[in-house]
Amino acid sequence: MTATAALSNGGPRLQVRPLTFKQACAFVDAHHRHHAAPQGHKFSLGAVTADGTLVAVAIVGRPVARALDDGLTVEVTRLASDGTRNACSALYAAAWRTARAAGYRRALTYTQGPETGASLRAAGWTKVASLPPRPGWDAPSRPRTTRGTDNIPRALWQITAASAPPLPDLRDETRNETPARMPRAKRCPCGQPLPTPSTGRPPTFCTPACRQRAYRQRHRGRKP
Repeated sequence: MTATAALSNGGPRLQVRPLTFKQACAFVDAHHRHHAAPQGHKFSLGAVTADGTLVAVAIVGRPVARALDDGLTVEVTRLASDGTRNACSALYAAAWRTARAAGYRRALTYTQGPETGASLRAAGWTKVASLPPRPGWDAPSRPRTTRGTDNIPRALWQITAASAPPLPDLRDETRNETPARMPRAKRCPCGQPLPTPSTGRPPTFCTPACRQRAYRQRHRGRKP
């Protein structure tokens, strides 16, 4: 998969390409401002310049909130860039296109309070909730030691299949496209169609006269 981000506001021309989880995590560890790499992913994408330099990555996985993990929702768990213009919006748009083509109906992500979300709005995402700051993420059910985002308000963003332009209809590869063969109507040896019986087996001849004629032809020339 390779997609070109055509930019009209003076930014560089970028290519969106798939990445391995290891490549994406290495970039996140080197460039993300306040998060380490996540534990896993469903797929990862990268934005590269014309000379092949990787300038941004997006890691897409299951929603972190269990209540949102319905099997048809994905979350952009990490997005990091080196500051290249338009790279973030190109990856947000590409992440949704990829997820939607795979059958997902919604994509989520979070931003921190000071962040404007301009890249998300440019890619068609919508802010749906403002979340208050939490004193910490450590809980008895799931202990955590990372406190880099404590006491910071967040915003929840989403894009759904209902709010995005429809995808073209996909061909159903499971349907049977073999033309149905119409049963051939049985005919009498004289060429006339046979009558349809109300019960039992269909007749062999259309009339008793045809039956007698066929009998005489079969026995013609036989010695008594």
